[in-house]
Amino acid sequence: MLKKSTAAFLMIAALLCGSLLTLSVTGYMQISGQAAGQGAISSALNGSSGLDQKEAKKLGTALGLIEGNYYETVDRNKLIDGAVNGMMEALGDPYSNYMGKETAEKFEESIEGSFSGIGAEVSSENGKVVVVSPIKGSPAEKAGIQAKDVILSVNGESLEGLELNAAVAKIRGPKGSKATLKIQRAGSAEPLEFAITRDDVKLETVYARLEKGDVGVIEVTQFSMNTAERFKEELDRLEKQGMKGLVIDVRNDPGGVLPVVIQMAEQFVPSGKTIVQVEDKNKNRELSKSKGSSKAYPVVVLMNKGSASASEILAGALQQSAGAKLIGDNSFGKGTVQTSFDKQLGDGSLLKITIAKWLTPDGTWIHGKGIKPDIAVAQPDYFSVAPINKSATLQYNMNSADVKSAQIMLDGLGYKPGRKDGYFDAATKEAVKKFQSTAKLTVTGIIDAKTAETLEAALIKAIQNPANDNQRNKGIEEIQKEIKSASSNK
Repeated sequence: MLKKSTAAFLMIAALLCGSLLTLSVTGYMQISGQAAGQGAISSALNGSSGLDQKEAKKLGTALGLIEGNYYETVDRNKLIDGAVNGMMEALGDPYSNYMGKETAEKFEESIEGSFSGIGAEVSSENGKVVVVSPIKGSPAEKAGIQAKDVILSVNGESLEGLELNAAVAKIRGPKGSKATLKIQRAGSAEPLEFAITRDDVKLETVYARLEKGDVGVIEVTQFSMNTAERFKEELDRLEKQGMKGLVIDVRNDPGGVLPVVIQMAEQFVPSGKTIVQVEDKNKNRELSKSKGSSKAYPVVVLMNKGSASASEILAGALQQSAGAKLIGDNSFGKGTVQTSFDKQLGDGSLLKITIAKWLTPDGTWIHGKGIKPDIAVAQPDYFSVAPINKSATLQYNMNSADVKSAQIMLDGLGYKPGRKDGYFDAATKEAVKKFQSTAKLTVTGIIDAKTAETLEAALIKAIQNPANDNQRNKGIEEIQKEIKSASSNK
């Protein structure tokens, strides 16, 4: 069923779109061809003539003073790269950055459908490395990494203050090697630790299946160059199977290529209606109007805090111009457009620059705010539980965040400890014993490293079970209601 499957390593350099290929830090939107807002974008791409004589003299003098006076031999290329990096960082924009030749090559590969990384998209915000979303099926997702997590260190090396590409270089590594990440997560008083084994990640952007009641579900993990084509193939297949309603799942999809999401939206937005607006620095706006047609069946879109950029364009377009319902959590909130300049620098390096902002069909700029769902649905608490520290043994009469995590896991798996406040009481001990017995572990009532690992592995299976996915189930339920309503009105 995979038309194009590529192996990816684990964490693509700060750029990229979401869940798998990713084209940008929280949803990179590559501008090409007759992309929406092309006029506004063209005007935004008109650059100045560069440095004037005084500016060139200042930079040249600084370079000369460093080379002539610094106490060690300096790498001239490194200084030039540093100067360009400094200019990009001075913009204060996490989505505009400079990439050296090697990083630029990996970035361009990612736009086509492959990249290296740990299975999570990241961006830089106020000097911190922030997860946009974990990649579907990746080691990062399996370990429990979540959107909005701040990566503090990797294998004991702090990432604080590092330029994004340098931080990502520390996260990458060969297949089979370990990456121990220290994470700061909202709601957790202490940093969390995740031990992740790097691995190859297979890339596929579209997953589809027909559920009971002829409800189709299509999951889009990112908007890469072939995603619109893959989406159409799967949509056609479901329609031929008698699909009566559709759930589009863009949860944890950090975005992607702008023309691709427009092509996908056109399959649902009636001709002449707006899909997205693009506004340049001079406030010139260009509207992308649909050339497609609406569907006769109902559509809902699932989203969460990891749905960014192109995912939000699709959600906004279908909600405002196609009457689709949005279900789940508030989206990420990335409302800017980037393009890459890979020829002008002449040495294989690349600048990725924010050139415009995008707005929903009704003119709303969602940057920093995200899009609110029509129907808010939370996942079970064990979907976002923190991992257990394996270096400590948990037992009766202890009180800690790790005990709280264990209680949430036990409760989610049906072992009912009776509380989830972090105090290890007698009921918690009995719940642990029941779990150990079921898992064929030594029954002690104590949570050692082996019990913690087995508990987390069982929880991952529970999370991956569609029956436990509240948001997905609500989406299917809403579609079934609309199908029934339409049928009764005939």
